[in-house]
Amino acid sequence: MDPTLAFPLLVGLIGVALFFDFLNGLHDAANSIATIVSTRVLRPQYAVFWAAFFNFIAFMFFGLHVAETIGRGIVSADIVTPQVVFAALVGAIAWNIITWLYGIPSSSSHALIGGLVGGAVAKAGSVAIVWSGLLKTVAAIVLSPLTGFVLALVLILTVSWIFVRQTPFAVDNTFRTLQFVSASLYSLGHGGNDAQKTMGIIAVLLYSQGMLGGEFYVPFWVVITCQAMLALG
Repeated sequence: MDPTLAFPLLVGLIGVALFFDFLNGLHDAANSIATIVSTRVLRPQYAVFWAAFFNFIAFMFFGLHVAETIGRGIVSADIVTPQVVFAALVGAIAWNIITWLYGIPSSSSHALIGGLVGGAVAKAGSVAIVWSGLLKTVAAIVLSPLTGFVLALVLILTVSWIFVRQTPFAVDNTFRTLQFVSASLYSLGHGGNDAQKTMGIIAVLLYSQGMLGGEFYVPFWVVITCQAMLALG
């Protein structure tokens, strides 16, 4: 650990992490509200507030397992320094801005994990990597779209069979209501997952500075701040 970073620089680096969190919300908000807006269930401005609310309250429903994985389950927490954190954040922020400008759907989480691994390897080599955690994360990256594809296929076939005798008007009314549920759950999941990436980064930064008493954990003020910045984005 390197407990020598000046306090203003530490605050500035936490600010960079929160800026990434804000961009994460800005970058991924469209995913949460795309269907509910495109079907005209809600106007865009109302849909944004709807998504922001559920993104913020997500910490009340989920544990901090993702934050702990990011903080010490991808690379060794003892390897991480402010320089590694800065490199990870700048790389992820740059990629987010590029993909946002060009309208390319991409994952802020994957960019951050890649930046963290790259920075840690540049500092200490492959010994910095916690392979069990990294392989688990890579497997999730590969399986996520495949799982989504299969579940969506099964769901649409099931729903089509259930409502085959219903009128289009009745089906439309039913699913306009259910879209509130789906958008809420999506936003809740996004807030419970993506905000924790930044929590883990800030927590491991504090740990590297000896500010957590030698034991890695995520302070509550970090939880609230990260949820708020994601929702604000």
